[in-house]
Parts: sequence; C-alpha cells; structure tokens
Amino acid sequence: MNSDQIAHGDVDVDLGRLFAAVRRKWPRILFASLIITGLVFALAYMATPQYRAQTRLLIETRESIYTRPQGVGDGDRPILDGEGVTSQVELITSTEILDTVARDLNLANRKEFSGSGGSLVSRILVMVGLKNAPVEGTDEEKVLRAFRERLTVYRVENSRVIVIEFSSEDPQLAAEVPNAVANAYVAMQSDAKLQSNTSATQWLEPEIEDLRERVKQAEARVAEYRAQSDLLLGQNNTVLATQQLSELSSELSRTRANRSAAAAQAASVRSALESGVAIESMPEVLASPLIQRLRERQVELNAQIADLSTTLLGNHPRIRALRSQLSDLDVQIRNEATKVLAGLEAEATRAERREEELQAELNRLKVTSARAEEEQVELRALEREAAAQRELLESYLTRYREAASRSDRNYLPADVRIFSRAITPSEPYFPKIVPITAAAFVASLLIMAVITLLQELFSGRAMRPSAVAPAPLPAAVPMRRAEPALDAVPAPERPSEPVLPTPEVADLPFPKPVSRTARYGGMDVEQASERLVTGGVTRALFISPEGDEAAAASVLVARDVADSGMRVLLLDLTSSGAASLPMLESVAYAGITNLLASEANFADVIHTDLFSECHIIPVGTADPQRAMRAADRLPIIIESLSAAYDVVIIECGPVDAQGIGRLMSSDTQVLVSMIDPEAGELAAETAEELRESGIATPILVSPTGGSKPPAPPGRDAA
Repeated sequence: MNSDQIAHGDVDVDLGRLFAAVRRKWPRILFASLIITGLVFALAYMATPQYRAQTRLLIETRESIYTRPQGVGDGDRPILDGEGVTSQVELITSTEILDTVARDLNLANRKEFSGSGGSLVSRILVMVGLKNAPVEGTDEEKVLRAFRERLTVYRVENSRVIVIEFSSEDPQLAAEVPNAVANAYVAMQSDAKLQSNTSATQWLEPEIEDLRERVKQAEARVAEYRAQSDLLLGQNNTVLATQQLSELSSELSRTRANRSAAAAQAASVRSALESGVAIESMPEVLASPLIQRLRERQVELNAQIADLSTTLLGNHPRIRALRSQLSDLDVQIRNEATKVLAGLEAEATRAERREEELQAELNRLKVTSARAEEEQVELRALEREAAAQRELLESYLTRYREAASRSDRNYLPADVRIFSRAITPSEPYFPKIVPITAAAFVASLLIMAVITLLQELFSGRAMRPSAVAPAPLPAAVPMRRAEPALDAVPAPERPSEPVLPTPEVADLPFPKPVSRTARYGGMDVEQASERLVTGGVTRALFISPEGDEAAAASVLVARDVADSGMRVLLLDLTSSGAASLPMLESVAYAGITNLLASEANFADVIHTDLFSECHIIPVGTADPQRAMRAADRLPIIIESLSAAYDVVIIECGPVDAQGIGRLMSSDTQVLVSMIDPEAGELAAETAEELRESGIATPILVSPTGGSKPPAPPGRDAA
C-alpha cells in the first residue's frame, strides 16, 4: 500500500458530533441519573444511623516527687517510646479487656452484637456479594467479632496520646463503650502494678531474712578474727601495733636529736677548757646559775679595783686583796665549767643508752607490725564482705518498706491518664443523606455521559475522514459509470479527462484530479501542526526550496505546536537566519555556530520566541567555516535536544536529500515549505526528489490560503 492509500484511510474524531450526541441524549442521561440517585437516597434513608464517640488517653508517669521511690529522679522515670505506645494500643484491643467490657455492659443481649438480623443495607450488601456473610460461632465469639469491627484504637502521630473510638446504633452506648474500655485499661495497668509490687514484696521477705543471717555471720567472723589475731585498734581506727610503732619512731628521733645536741655541747666545752680560752662567754657555761653569780662578783671586783686604782698604787694591800679575790673567782668559774662539762657528757651518755633501748624496741615492733599488716589484709576482706552484705540488706529493707507501704495504702497509680472522656453524640456520622445523594447524582451523570460517549465512538458515528486526504466518493450514490480509483488517477504529466457526475448528483463532492502538489499531502500550518502533535513525531525537517520567504512555514508550525502545550525548539540551519529573524529581536544572538565552535554552551544559545512559548536556536555569530569543521557533532547535538524537547523542528533551507541525510532518524518527518499552494512546482519537484532518494512521506506545507505570515511589529517578515 502506498502513502496515498494510507492518507485516504486516516480518520479523526469529530468532537462536535461526539458532544452533540451527549446533548441529544441528555433526557435519557438525566432520567437514568435520577433513578440511580433515587435508589441511593432510598438506601441511605433506610440505613440504620451510626453514632461515633471517642475517649483519649495520655501515657505519662503519675508519680510525684513526694511518692517517688527513693533514689529515682526525673530522668529515671520510664517514658514509653513510639513502639511502647503502639504496644499499649494492642493491649487495649486485647481479648481480656474487650471481654470484660462486653460482660459489664451486657453487649451479648444487644441486637447489633448478637449477629442476628442486621440492618437492611447490610443484608443487601451480603446479598449482592459486597459484604461477607456473618461467620457462625459461639455467642462470645460473635460479640467479640462485632465489638472489634466497631472499635478503633490508634495512636496520635508524634505523641503519646491514644484514641479509643467506637461506633454504634445507640448514641449512649457509643459513649459508654470507649469510656468503659479506657477504665478497664487503667484498671488493668493498676492491677499489673499491684501484682508486680506484691510479687516484689513476696520475693524480698525471704531474701531479707537470709541477708540478716548472712550479715550476722559475716560480722561475727570479723570480730572473731580480730580477737584471734590480737588486732587491737587504737586511735584513728588503726592497729595498736602500728600506732605504737609510729609513736616509738617519733620518740627515737627525739632521743637521737638530744644525744647529738648534748655531745656537741660537751665537745665545745671540752675544747674551750683544753685550749685555755675564756669560757665565761660560752652559752652552756653561762646557763649555770652559780657561774652567773660568780661572773657578777667578778664584775664587782673589777669595778672596785678600777675605782681604787685612781687613788692607790698597785701594791696597795687593798688592791692586792681585791686581785686575790678575783683570781679565786676565776678558779671557781673554771671548776664550775668543768662540772658543766661533766654534766653534758653524762647527759649525752644517757641519751645514747636511751637510743639503744628505743632502737631495740622499734625492731621488735617492726616485726609485730609486719605480721599485723598481713593479718589486716584478711581482716579487711572479711570487713568488706560484711559491709557489702549490710548495704544489700539495708537496700532490700528500704525497698521492702516502700513496697509494703504502697500495698497497705493501695497507692499504685497507673502510667496513663484519661484526659478526654467520650460524651453522647447528638448527630450520626453515617449516613449523611444529602452529601451521599449529591455525590451519587454527580457520579451517575458522569458515568452516563461517559457511556454515551463510548457508544458514539464504538458505533463509528463520531468519526470523520482525515483532513489530509480528499473526501471519498459516497458509495450509496448511483453513478452513471464506474469511477476510477484514487490510485488510478494518472500522473500530472499525463492528465486525463475528469469524469463528470450525473445531474442528479452534481452537488455531491467528487474527487478532483490529483495535482502535483496534492500528491504529496499538501497541508496548511494547522494541519501540519496537528500531524506533528498526534503523529508521535519528535523531529521535523523543513526544506525551503523557494528561498528564505518559504521558511515562514516552519516558524508558524513551531508556534502552533508550542501553543498546544508541547515543548518545541526550532533550530535554524539557514545561512541567512531567515527562520530566527521573526522570532528574535535581531540575528546578533549566539547560536548553533557558536555551539559547534565551542564558544558557548546550550544555555547560551537557546532563546525564547518573542510571541510564543517556543524556543529557538539561531544561526549564531561564530565563523561558519570554523563551525563546519565540527559538523560531525551536529547529530549528537540534535539527539540531546530531542531528549529535552517533545518536538525539535529544524529549518534546513534549500537543501537536497543528501544534505539532510545525517539529520534523519526513525521518528523524523520531512516537510517541504512552499509559498503558494497553486504554484508550488519547485516544492513538488523537491518532494519527488526526496521520495526517489528513499524518504517515503515528504509533506508539502504552506501558510493557510497562501498568505504570508504576519510580520512582527517593527520589522519585516521573513
């Protein structure tokens, strides 16, 4: 089948006829919608009203600073994380709590929980298969199943708040059930704490008794070992032997210091006596009271001698007597100094003997202290064991007293608080008759309208022949003689006489002889744009054999495709920039030559049309010869543009099939621009050459009616 036959077989959807069918059948659509709406209204009106109420819980620690166990601070309080709160949600929906609430509220005697009967809507849904039939089971299982269906428990996101929600036919029951579930949960929490506290008390009692016995035994072992080891304690809780050793060491040090001082003083006095120096000035000698008195007498005698020497001669008896007394005093002072020396030597001797005694005692205490230290190690181990047992006993006693006092006073607050109780709802949440009816009416209208449109489409009444091909000859009209098929129309080189219709059918459209331009699917701008939009074309090559003026067709097609909402780019490959001039203020913009010459990137060469959303890559300002050296990059650039845009339109100017060979791809449409559809022989010849070169579907495009595109304000048209 050739391209002409394919063009003749194309059909389009006639939207006017399609929506005319909806307008024509609107009474039937409205009637069906009213019937469906009435049925929905009846079902909603007969449905049993459902009421909903909710209770909110807050998971928190209820202990205060006055009742908190000793040693537990604010940072030690157990605060549940997200997983813990979710676990509490599952605990609320446990069978134990639900069964307790069901028995307390006597839900088994209520119709909606017994599983018998049910609402009319439920029975209808079961009949049509939209709802499962009630499962048989025991009464308790039926009540719990119905209870779970109406109960909703969830955690508020990013919080420790739990919502208990319940729906029922009875508004009072809808409020009672969530409150009862919350109370049962709080009671279960308190019972769990009480049971834990009781278990701890029962465990602590025998442990405390055992610890008391172990503490008594440990302390007895400490006392017994201390008595056997003779580890008597002195001051500062130290062993007596160690304390004595310390005191004796201090005494020995003092004795050694005294002995050394006495020996030094005796040596000093002896040296003075042996050398014959005056000993009256020595501190050791002057310390003697007798020597001090003798020195005073000596001073008095010297004074008297000096006084008498002024009036008497040196041989005077009085002066000689005084000098004799002075000599006696010197002898007495020297004798007394000798006695002081003897006393110092005796003191040094005593200190030496005392030092020897203390050293012997010190050696004995060293041995005793070393043995005591060894025994002290074992004693400290026994004391540590006794202290550890004592501390553990005291800790257990404290905990036991706290647990016992909490059990006696029944103070075990649950870590949950009901901060919002359910109240009896006044309005049902289902059914909302007015919204349901309105939604049903709108939905039924839409559904019936869609069904009508589909019927028109499937019946073929909303289809019309494509605008590309000439109108076919009606088959139902009687013909005088058989008309030749469209494929049998001779070529323009060998025109044949057209067959005239009979007078009866002269007003019917007959196919005219196919002109040279119509043979290649001549289109206007709107038809060419529609072909690019609906044909899945991603690349369109425009050839303008009639010159730059014919390039206006590619500009108009690009703008029309852009107005349809698609992303379009026009690539101007003409030498004069005829395609980009109507779309930009001037030709002095960076373009494809700058991109090929590596003087710019994509962001620099892509510009926006002044009169549409179309993008344009102009010729550019780079050296053409330098740009042509990188012509091998052009297919790669076009592939990149095709990936970024829905349609890439390339204005090639007056080129032949060999010139566009590297720009072709599997989804490329070739279009030949012509100025006047009635005189497009050059364009038709170009289309024939393209077809002979292997391009099967070239299309001729011209502005509508052969008129030129309007020039932008302030400049000439392309």
